[in-house]
Amino acid sequence: MNDNNPHRKAHPRAVSRRGALHAGLLGIGGMSLATLLRQRAEAGETLPKDTAVIFLFLHGGPSQLETYDLKPNAPTEVRGPCMPISTNVQGLSLCELLPLHSRIANRFALIRSCTHGDGGHFEAHGRFMSGNAGLKTGTFESTHPQMGAIIGRALKSRVRGVPAAVGMGLVIYQSAFGEYLPGIGNGYWSSAWRPPIVTKTGLPNSTLTIEGGRLDDRVTLLRQIDGFRRDVDNRGVMESVDEFNRTAIEILTADKVRQAFDLAQEDPQLVAQYGDEWGQNALVARRLVEAGVSFVTISVPGGVKAMDAPGWDDHAINIDLPTIMRHRLPVYDQVVTTLINDIYDRGLDKKVLVIAAGEFGRTPKGTLQPGTSTGKLQWGRDHWPGAQSILISGGGFRMGQVIGATDQHAAYPVERPIDPQDLMATIYRHLGIDLTMHFPDGSGRPVAITTGTPIRELG
Repeated sequence: MNDNNPHRKAHPRAVSRRGALHAGLLGIGGMSLATLLRQRAEAGETLPKDTAVIFLFLHGGPSQLETYDLKPNAPTEVRGPCMPISTNVQGLSLCELLPLHSRIANRFALIRSCTHGDGGHFEAHGRFMSGNAGLKTGTFESTHPQMGAIIGRALKSRVRGVPAAVGMGLVIYQSAFGEYLPGIGNGYWSSAWRPPIVTKTGLPNSTLTIEGGRLDDRVTLLRQIDGFRRDVDNRGVMESVDEFNRTAIEILTADKVRQAFDLAQEDPQLVAQYGDEWGQNALVARRLVEAGVSFVTISVPGGVKAMDAPGWDDHAINIDLPTIMRHRLPVYDQVVTTLINDIYDRGLDKKVLVIAAGEFGRTPKGTLQPGTSTGKLQWGRDHWPGAQSILISGGGFRMGQVIGATDQHAAYPVERPIDPQDLMATIYRHLGIDLTMHFPDGSGRPVAITTGTPIRELG
């Protein structure tokens, strides 16, 4: 399935600190964060466990045949350009372009048999991140609330002033509902339940943005947060607002949130290991979960400095898959293994669950077509929801194993098919969320947060 839909990236407006205060402060999707906090308090949610999830979402759909489920004995048009390498776990192999993965395979598990039936990007986002199919009429937004929104509604913040769920990284598109990346969609719920997101240009779901700077420039971000704090203090705002507005202000002024962005507190060698691209977001994510955030989803770019790419959407008309993988996977390899090792080395492997996955896999058979922009023949794979691979690390689960198996072409599961609902149930159980919990849909009818079963092989 070719996908010519352009992904519209957001350009959030810069809003001054004083303007934020006058506008009602920290608005999320047109509703104030204070309103969100009130709703959560009125709902009487229970405190979550001291656990967290970092979800690395590879928008576009990474190829299982060039990452975690290689088929070296398949025909050339299926096998592709990469060969498998062994790992430090007997019988577990993966792509030769992931050598750092191979050294720490005992610290992650691979699911090779995730499957569902939605082959469009945004339909699959909804299916994978909410467990249900369907898009809001006239939008690319999931009909149903996605995991970040569900987790944010199910859990109170573990730490005062720290949001339960946060999105980070590449904004996929902008709409009337606000900026979007996978995992934060609020579906048929009020936009008050839409988690805040952090982009390279600021915090578009709040009113704090970076004027003339990038999130990559941490000094600029910290300076603006500090200025915001001074404005609040000097004007005596905290003395005149109610509890919920006070907590809303504290989400961006609390020391724990501020410090999560201050990478000067980290060992420079560790900062360097994470790299200077999206790896910085992964490091901030680890710091955010240490600060009390329960769920962080990161939209992982498919392009690298050496070569641009439209996410991980590796149609032949978009990109030459063998070429982009040789540029992309070394960066991915470095960031993922650094994050996993960092979590284990800090003794967080029982608390923090790391997941890396896209919305689906790619077709077993590759195609050769002229590139839309290059005009040159390129080799790629199309959308394929029949089978995809998922990496899972930490969470106190059993690592060093492969769950499920696909046929000789990595087309369909032949052993232990896993539904996205099962992954959701695993995540919710890890976070201490009652799997029988129900929330109202747009018509007020109670809907279960998941119909899945936690993946038993993980323990």
